[in-house]
Order: sequence, then structure tokens, then C-alpha cells
Amino acid sequence: MSAIFEAIRDNNTALVINLLENDKTLLNTQDERGSTPLLLASYYGFNDIVSTLLKYDPDVNATDKMGNTALMGVSFKGYVEIANQLIKNGANVNHKNVTNATALIYAVRFNQRQLVKILLNHEADIAIKDNDGKSAIDYAIELGYDLKTLISSQSAS
Repeated sequence: MSAIFEAIRDNNTALVINLLENDKTLLNTQDERGSTPLLLASYYGFNDIVSTLLKYDPDVNATDKMGNTALMGVSFKGYVEIANQLIKNGANVNHKNVTNATALIYAVRFNQRQLVKILLNHEADIAIKDNDGKSAIDYAIELGYDLKTLISSQSAS
């Protein structure tokens, strides 16, 4: 396992910086699951490490072996601050993984309402359907979301 992934799992920002200063190619390296340092730090919710990595200009839309991006991971985990950072740095809110799921579909399915609002405010498409033929709206109906709020958020953006 690469030292940068160990440093991230240990939430060791100083070591991450040191490793990147010595070898910038580590920034977009992938582990056995296909995760990049940014994907892993985002998934764990390590704000400081995510902020640090973003200063080095990583590929914010890099995907793991399942086609998931960092934004998708934080969308089901509920990490609002990291989601905002990723979007500010160019994360694609409508990226689809291998099951055609999007960050919005994950945010709805995992009841991350703040993330739903953020994604809708950044033009996430409510009509994209996953491999089960369901859109974010379909999942929202199943979970009892206030659809007027969902749709008005989409039209306001």
C-alpha cells in the first residue's frame, strides 16, 4: 500500500503534504479499489486533507473501479463542507457510475437532505435514471420527500 494512502487513513495532513512535496505524481495515484487520495480523504470526511489535496489541483472527477467520484462518496456520507469544496473545484454533479447512479441519487437514497439541496442548487439533474430505472425523484417519492421542495430547488437554479 502506498504511503500516501496510509497517511490519509491516519488523518496525517503533515505527512500527506510532505509526501506530495517529494512526489507530486502521488496526487492521482490509485489504490487497489481505484481510489485516488482525494477520493479516499473525501470518503473519510477528512476536511483538512481534502483542502490540502485540492491545493495541488488533483482530478476532482477521478473515479474508482465502480465509477464513483469523490462527490458521490460525500453525497451519501453527508459531508457538506467537502461537497462544497469539490463542487467549487469543478466536480461534475451529474457524473454517472457503473450503475448509472449520480451524487444526487445517493444523497436522496441516504437521506442527506443538505446535500440534496446543494446538488440541486448546482444543477444536478433530477431526471437521470440508474440501472434500476429510478431517478432521484423516484427515490424521493419512496422516502417521503416533499417533492415541491425538490422540484422548486431544481427550477430555482
